[in-house]
Amino acid sequence: QVQLVESGGGLVQPGGSLRLSCAASGRTFSTYDMGWFRQAPGEERDFVASINWSGGDTYYADSVKGRFTISRDSAKNTVYLQMNSLKPEDTAVYYCAADYSGAGAFDYWGQGTQVTVSS
Repeated sequence: QVQLVESGGGLVQPGGSLRLSCAASGRTFSTYDMGWFRQAPGEERDFVASINWSGGDTYYADSVKGRFTISRDSAKNTVYLQMNSLKPEDTAVYYCAADYSGAGAFDYWGQGTQVTVSS
């Protein structure tokens, strides 16, 4: 099993930056894909970015391409989401997730961290 704990959320002005972290438990972190999702009030949870087990492949939602960067550090069992040029529409609860089973679906989720972009 995997436990995921996000951190790094907060209040930031438009145009600012934040870096989210997601610490994973367990010894097999380097064997499964990881992703970030977000959910704004009253909306469904949306895909933001993902990274494969080796860190060699990354994918992004069109809305964040060129502004967000996902990365992972296997030595620290941590995945990051660097968010630059933040916009008010980026306001949401951000969740990290793990495709632990390797079935192509994210089956473990963190508790979420709030990101608010406002002046």
